[in-house]
Amino acid sequence: MEKLINDFSFGLFFWQILLFVALLLILRKFAWKPILEAVNNREEGIKNALESAEAAKKEMQNLQADNERILNEARAERDGMLKEAKQLKENIIADAKSEAQDAADKIVAQAQATIASEKKAAIADLKGQVAELSVEIAEKVVRKELDNKDKQLELVESMLGDVTLK
Repeated sequence: MEKLINDFSFGLFFWQILLFVALLLILRKFAWKPILEAVNNREEGIKNALESAEAAKKEMQNLQADNERILNEARAERDGMLKEAKQLKENIIADAKSEAQDAADKIVAQAQATIASEKKAAIADLKGQVAELSVEIAEKVVRKELDNKDKQLELVESMLGDVTLK
């Protein structure tokens, strides 16, 4: 260190300071300014990117909220549609049961009417056959009874005795 102090020259020091200041001015004009500008531009770009990222994050949150709301609306609509479809199914089943019951009642009523008419027809036919048989039997009995004149008179009188005037 002592050697430095002993070899010190003011002229050389002056020129070194002058060159250093000139170098600083040249660097400031040509190097530092563009470097500082590049650093500032970079800082501004990063700041803008962060703001854009924050805005995108907020937009994403808004989109997620909208998506959640839309999903909830879709679920509610789906539930409503399912409930409506279930109600419609139940109504269709109830209508079908009612129609089937009405058709069954109608068929039963028709069957009962058919049975009643066939019963009446059978009774009428049976009455006709009974009447025919009765007439045939009566005819045979009357022929046998009417062969004799005394028996004819006796039969007529007994019949007249059974008949009462109303």
